[in-house]
Amino acid sequence: MEISARNVFKGKVKSIKYGQILAELVIELPGGLEITSLITRTSADRMKLVVGKSISTIIKASNVMVATD
Repeated sequence: MEISARNVFKGKVKSIKYGQILAELVIELPGGLEITSLITRTSADRMKLVVGKSISTIIKASNVMVATD
């Protein structure tokens, strides 16, 4: 698969929590950092996601917000 996005991180599925419509994935990156992502349950099923599966996380955002106390 070729993709134009620059923010591609390889990791492994650490956990999956299924809801009626969405699946919450926790992806563990090398070094122990984690990314949490919500995808449709249909997509999770189609990709046959299971804990321990190697996947790529692709981040495409038009903006990032930062806040302080």
